Amino acid sequence: MAALRQIAFYGKGGIGKSTTSQNTLAALAEMGQKILIVGCDPKADSTRLILHAKAQDTVLSLAAEAGSVEDLELEDVMKVGYRDIRCVESGGPEPGVGCAGRGVITSINFLEENGAYDGADYVSYDVLGDVVCGGFAMPIRENKAQEIYIVMSGEMMAMYAANNISKGVLKYANSGGVRLGGLVCNERQTDKELELAEALAGMLGTKLIHFVPRDNIVQHAELRRMTVLEYAPESKQAEEYRQLAQKIHANAGNGTIPTPITMDQLEDLLMDFGIMKKEDESVIGKAAHVA
Repeated sequence: MAALRQIAFYGKGGIGKSTTSQNTLAALAEMGQKILIVGCDPKADSTRLILHAKAQDTVLSLAAEAGSVEDLELEDVMKVGYRDIRCVESGGPEPGVGCAGRGVITSINFLEENGAYDGADYVSYDVLGDVVCGGFAMPIRENKAQEIYIVMSGEMMAMYAANNISKGVLKYANSGGVRLGGLVCNERQTDKELELAEALAGMLGTKLIHFVPRDNIVQHAELRRMTVLEYAPESKQAEEYRQLAQKIHANAGNGTIPTPITMDQLEDLLMDFGIMKKEDESVIGKAAHVA
């Protein structure tokens, strides 16, 4: 029996991480892999395309209704969707109240204790934005996720976030077994995007796993709360996600300890590709500092 693969998708907020992960996991399920998705974003949107639902009831909200997480059963929090993919959403507090990372910690502990991982080939964690909060770093910090895939684009702030996430992976790589599996570029049609993504991957000591081209069919599928693989299985875009899934499946044991770069190096990279001019430096430096 193959070992359980625990993977996590990280990336800047709004980069298309949940869409990319759900389509990729649907393609893995199509390949016969048994999948469990653990949504780690308070928006609870990590499973909507698999379940065809607006938002799944979350572990935290159900625990609040029941009185405590100990009062929940596994079937209360886990739903089964497209191609028998099992889905759980951690949830989080109301905006501005409490720590959203707490939901991640509570959920993973509950799932492990109640046998949710039994029989799975892949457990996938879909994690909010950036590794700035200990709770969101929990899949890395607690040695849960073994392979991190960073969804990025050729946009400067998406690259900045990818580098920040690499710092988080590096921090825990030596104490645990976590490795950077690679970058996934979700095309935004910026200048020299593929070349920039490949160059950044090289500087971070990893590889560009796949370049996902932009296609409006993704939005058409999302409006129907479906993955592209279900909505348009014969489409070119569905084939892109299948290729990404196959590359991740073949990537077992090939992760690396990342080599994050400095802000100056990132700016130099953008200048080398002619994306940024010298006079832009102070503006971007301020933007990165704010982010």
